[in-house]
Amino acid sequence: LENTVVIIDPCINPDGRDRYVNFYSQNGQMPFNPDVQSAEHQEPWPGGRQNHYLFDLNRDWAWQTQVESQERIVEYNKWMPHVHVDFHEQGHNSPYYFAPAAKPYHELITNWQREFQTMIGKNHAKYFDKNNWFYFTKQFFDLLYPSYGDTYPTYNGAIGMTYEQAGGGRGGLGVIKQEGDTLTLLDRLTHHTTTGLSTIEITAAQNDKVLTEFKKFFDTPVTGTYKSFVLKSDNEDKMTHLKIWLDKNQIQYGSAANVKGLKGFNYHNKQTESFTINKNDLVVTVNQPKGVLAKILFEPQTKLTDSLTYDITAWAVPYFYGMQAYATTTALNVKLQSSVSKFEPANVPENTYAFFFKWNSFKDAKMLTALLNAKVKVRFTTRQINIGGKNHEPGTLIVAKRDNSILGNNFEAKIVALANAQEHKFTVVSTGFMDNGPDLGSGNISYIKKPKIAILRGNGVSALNYGATWYYMEQELNYPFSAINVDALNRTNLDEYDVLVMQEGRYGNLEEAGMKKISSWVKAGGKLIAVGSSIRKLADSDYASISKYNSEDEEKEIKKKEEANQEASQLKPYDQGRRELAKQMIPGAIFKVSLDKTHPLAYGYGSYLYSLKTSASRYGYLDSQNVGIIKSKDDHMSGFAGQYVKEAVGKSMVFGVENKGRGEIVYLVDNPLFRAFWYDGKLMFANALFLVGQD
Repeated sequence: LENTVVIIDPCINPDGRDRYVNFYSQNGQMPFNPDVQSAEHQEPWPGGRQNHYLFDLNRDWAWQTQVESQERIVEYNKWMPHVHVDFHEQGHNSPYYFAPAAKPYHELITNWQREFQTMIGKNHAKYFDKNNWFYFTKQFFDLLYPSYGDTYPTYNGAIGMTYEQAGGGRGGLGVIKQEGDTLTLLDRLTHHTTTGLSTIEITAAQNDKVLTEFKKFFDTPVTGTYKSFVLKSDNEDKMTHLKIWLDKNQIQYGSAANVKGLKGFNYHNKQTESFTINKNDLVVTVNQPKGVLAKILFEPQTKLTDSLTYDITAWAVPYFYGMQAYATTTALNVKLQSSVSKFEPANVPENTYAFFFKWNSFKDAKMLTALLNAKVKVRFTTRQINIGGKNHEPGTLIVAKRDNSILGNNFEAKIVALANAQEHKFTVVSTGFMDNGPDLGSGNISYIKKPKIAILRGNGVSALNYGATWYYMEQELNYPFSAINVDALNRTNLDEYDVLVMQEGRYGNLEEAGMKKISSWVKAGGKLIAVGSSIRKLADSDYASISKYNSEDEEKEIKKKEEANQEASQLKPYDQGRRELAKQMIPGAIFKVSLDKTHPLAYGYGSYLYSLKTSASRYGYLDSQNVGIIKSKDDHMSGFAGQYVKEAVGKSMVFGVENKGRGEIVYLVDNPLFRAFWYDGKLMFANALFLVGQD
């Protein structure tokens, strides 16, 4: 401790810990029962790993969607550690894992960072060997995805590592492993304590080298093809949200002088072409203290030295904000911006016929819920309208004085107060007569019935994805919903709800009676939103028309390729099995989805949306209302996608709506709310909740 400062963050997930401790206090026996089948080892849904909103905080370092992550990064940036260890647990039958990490390593990880991982691993091994403890290195846990507790510190110059101890939710006070040994809580504590002290020991011994290399990390120019990233958008809300997120990560940004004839990689068409920088464009360059982190977060395509990764392989910022962008091989001169522009509150207008609120970002959805929660009646246009020389696109919210006559003379003041509270701009019209497009009394101006929403949770539902929806509704949209346990569905009166959400999950507990009940409710006028893997439940039933494959001919072609692959693989080495399987997987890649922007599900978007595909599941076109489709394998933009599944995903439906009786099923094959960081997808989920079925 003479030359080493040790900081311990001992409570990274207090809510999950409380859930687990309470469970164990209620179910644990005395003395403990090591039988893994005993109740004290069967932790109930949703488990203890996640935080209050059921987020895996170890995947939230860069995105900082959760308050725990936001506060942690503030402290992290005050100290900027030289070495950072993320202590974890894994399955109770696994040996201990420590550095060095598995491949792929990101190409910007330095030789020293790799070298020190090996040094530290060998130091740990010395103690584990002495005690005859099993351990493994260089497998499974790679250094690529930038939002882990090992990679994020690594991309900030530290030696970042994950240590994994056997135990997890099954561990309890002691559990019998597959070989018959009993793993106790004391064993687990001892192993983590040993690697913790070993880390401090080797770091202190290499003190001068650690400091020298840390400084060198920031003094060395960032290598790689691209040096600057230019983002273009006339969507002020998206740009503001992006700047706030960059500020959280202490990534510098700004503007550059108007320059014509620059060459850059176009994120949209993946071509190098000429472009011009305008004064409102946002520019991020690698010539800054957080240059490595910035490059990794913005680069169009992450270089993969190995396709077998532990997490998603694509996250380029322009794609998840839905912005046009260019990457240049030259470092541009940037005039730094210090803060986001301050909102100027609006004054109360007079002689108002109606307020118009735009609809092209998630912030607009928050404006809608603020209005609905205040019992303000809202409409939206299904056609473009023009008044005073200004176009208002489909989805534009309309708050008319006639609808809200109960407010009397307070109408204007009430609406302006709500808008100012949301820091949202608006347009005022003094007549219902439009210059072009339908007038405000037209049938093309639809009334939004304030929906009562229910979301399924519990056994069979993905806790992480339910949690993302819970967070979205409660913390982002600020809109009420009822959480319905799948096991209680048969006792639930669905007639009280207008919308039912099935987030990702297997729904093994949702039996035939439950499916029939949901189907009858939809036919009677309900709206079912099925997300990701939950769609399989519908595709396997007689209650929906969606199919798992694109057509019988394409299904046969896919099977033919898979059979050919199996035949070619007959004599391939057994240990190559995972690699062969990867050809049929998408661990997390970005695809361009072409949209029917005339459909309410796509209001607020242009002709396409960049979507993160985290599953190889593919579904055929619907008979109608295919709102978002992947046209071909060429729509693959970034990240790893296995060669067979990439071909199959081409010509598939991603977002669509199926009418069933007086209701509808909304299909979201790619989850717009995945980990809450895909900003451009959040508006589509709002469209599904509030606009689909209202026109």
